[in-house]
Amino acid sequence: MYNAFWDHLREQLSSTPPDFTYALDLLEKVKGILLSLLLPRQNRLKNEIEEALDMDLLKQEAEHGALDVPHLSSYILNLMTLLCAPIRDEEVQKLENITDPVHLLKGIFHVLGLMKMDMVNYTIRSLRPYLQEHSIQYERAKFQELLNKQPNLLDYTTKWLTKAATDLTTPLPSSSDTSSFSSIDCSPSDSEANSIESPSPTMVVYQGYLNLLVWDPENEEFPETLLMDRIRLREMESRFNQLAIVASVLLVARSFCGRVLFSSSKFVDKLKCVTKALMEEFNSKPEEAMLSVSEQVSQEIQQGLKDMGLTALSSDNIASLKGQLRNIAKKDNCVRTIIDQRIRLFLKCSLIRGMHESLLDFPGGLIFIEGELAELGWKFVNLMHHNKEVFAPYYAEILKNVIPQVLSQETEM
Repeated sequence: MYNAFWDHLREQLSSTPPDFTYALDLLEKVKGILLSLLLPRQNRLKNEIEEALDMDLLKQEAEHGALDVPHLSSYILNLMTLLCAPIRDEEVQKLENITDPVHLLKGIFHVLGLMKMDMVNYTIRSLRPYLQEHSIQYERAKFQELLNKQPNLLDYTTKWLTKAATDLTTPLPSSSDTSSFSSIDCSPSDSEANSIESPSPTMVVYQGYLNLLVWDPENEEFPETLLMDRIRLREMESRFNQLAIVASVLLVARSFCGRVLFSSSKFVDKLKCVTKALMEEFNSKPEEAMLSVSEQVSQEIQQGLKDMGLTALSSDNIASLKGQLRNIAKKDNCVRTIIDQRIRLFLKCSLIRGMHESLLDFPGGLIFIEGELAELGWKFVNLMHHNKEVFAPYYAEILKNVIPQVLSQETEM
């Protein structure tokens, strides 16, 4: 139908005398689009367009065979050059070289469509700060209405923050992996120092956000202030676990076949796709899933070594590789534990320092999932920062009592 329309337009313009019925309809639509691209203060230009594209006058000219299509096209292109974003200048210039009237009108509509989208994006960017601020105020007001009706509405939120404060004030056991984190400084400013003696409210809230990614729905009630985000957080938790498994598989695989094979991004991407595809039933059958992963990954490694003319792995090494890959199914697997800690550390640093700075100092062992982890980080940080903006007054009030209480308990212990 689209092609038939333009073919029919060509027939009308080629007839003797020319039939401008479709052309006038198109010019009227072009006029409407051009007017929609104007800003409210551009009254002079609006009047100029109304005068130059006066449809009643154009219809009279068409009836007398005096419609000057090339002149109108030139005027429209000049307007488009004036109104378009700099990125569209080249496309508008290409239209100036088109002599066929049908191709020209088709090109004009295509570029005008892009210009309309540019205007929409510009409007959204301009309004986003106001929309976000309105959203924050609106969500807070609605929550306050519920809180007025249910005074105990923050009970689970209090338990959630209490656990987060306890996690921060409880000394961590020494770990051989701790030294590997020393190069990653995610310390907050002095006012937000993560001190064991007195954690700041901001750090407690951030710790609470991280705990949401390892939530136990059977034994823990979800905090009321995050119920609206629960589905998205569960999706992020699933993605978190998937990335931890994939990174663990790649780390183990690289330890057996060396850096040469893993210097090929194509090979790494293939291993990632294979692992993700075989992990669909990991939550219900982790041992069976990792058995399939171990078999397929070992085959891919052997084939990759063969394709690159490298020495294949011995039968003992293959057996050891498969065994270590199968062990990743266990939650206490040392490789999986380290990867899990480093992903959590990256997300914590992203909350404190921001995503841009955290991406410049990526944790070791996660380089093969950098793109996927960055995507997860952006979603997590944006969602949690919005939640903090909405519910910060409630968190601050709760933590006034929670932090001294937790510190007192730790001192007694």
